[in-house]
Amino acid sequence: MKKNRLLTPGPTPVPQEVLLSMAKPSIHHRTAQFRKIFKEVNDDLKYVFKTQNDIFTFLSSGTGAMEAAVVNLLSPGDTAICVGGGKFAERWSEICKAYAIKTINLDVEWGNSVNPDEIEKALNENEQVKAVFTTLSETSTGVLTDIKKIARITAKKNAVLVTDAISALGGEELETDDWGVDVVVSGSQKGLMIPPGLAFCSVSPKAWKLVEQSKSSRYYFDFRIAKKALDKGGTAFTPAITLCIGLNKALQMVKEETLEKTIRRQARLAAALRMAMQALGLKIFAKNPSNIVTAVCIPKGMDGDTLVRMMRDDYGVTIAGGQGHLKGRIIRIGSMGYMDEFDIIAGISCLELVLCKMGYEFEHGVGVGAAQKELLKSE
Repeated sequence: MKKNRLLTPGPTPVPQEVLLSMAKPSIHHRTAQFRKIFKEVNDDLKYVFKTQNDIFTFLSSGTGAMEAAVVNLLSPGDTAICVGGGKFAERWSEICKAYAIKTINLDVEWGNSVNPDEIEKALNENEQVKAVFTTLSETSTGVLTDIKKIARITAKKNAVLVTDAISALGGEELETDDWGVDVVVSGSQKGLMIPPGLAFCSVSPKAWKLVEQSKSSRYYFDFRIAKKALDKGGTAFTPAITLCIGLNKALQMVKEETLEKTIRRQARLAAALRMAMQALGLKIFAKNPSNIVTAVCIPKGMDGDTLVRMMRDDYGVTIAGGQGHLKGRIIRIGSMGYMDEFDIIAGISCLELVLCKMGYEFEHGVGVGAAQKELLKSE
């Protein structure tokens, strides 16, 4: 018998309580019963987003929320700044291209985070820019971006700040209103602890002015349609009823732990992971690492895809490999959502076993020991 453990940076493990809530018989979405659940979900999402702005919920992956942000804020021919630095950050410019948006692409070497001064310089040189698209935590590289500092820059400009917090929401500090982040997009299968299928967009009054001006063709992802439905306590189109019920329970669990403790817990797990990797002689890929996913350079000459496959197929521990030009060169271990110390210890132990099988020489147990010391120190 082999027990499966999910340590990927999404999808993440789903708590039993959430699974059980979703196993109940379905209900109709145009009822007072569902409207009550949906109101609780919206109120609790505002707690996690740390905003009083409207939050629109769509039945899609996080990429749907990204597309919704682009198509609602901008018109064909408008100009936007797209900050690169990873597989998912580059998606902003790809979506903009699909809608005939002109982009100023700030290329960032994978593993690094953007220097906010570069964004300020680009805005000063291009006053026609209407939006700056950024990523709080780049899931493909494990890099954290200083969105707070970037928000201080965009607050003084006409351009709105849009942030992909698909993996970071609930795991990294994000003060949407206090920092002045105009649009935050996220998804359900990361820190929110439910399966894939829901996407979210919070929209500030500053951003709403662009929504009203946008000439882009849109229908399902139209914020104007979504707002009319939200003001009546529902969604414009059939929602993912079961996922909303599961999200209701998951958000209750976050509130019971408190968001602050949730973020600290994930930071402890990430710190333990980093200490374990360093003890094993493995380099952390990100210069400014996030706390929700740790990207690790594998030993020279070793195939990362084989390492990932062996951990999953031989031991039931699923982590993620590299993407793009990092395929086979790094591994990525998640520490977000429904995770505790023993998930991380089990993952490190499995990694040690597979590294040993693949011929990497190290002191057995050194990674697990380093992680345990870090966890004891940070209790």
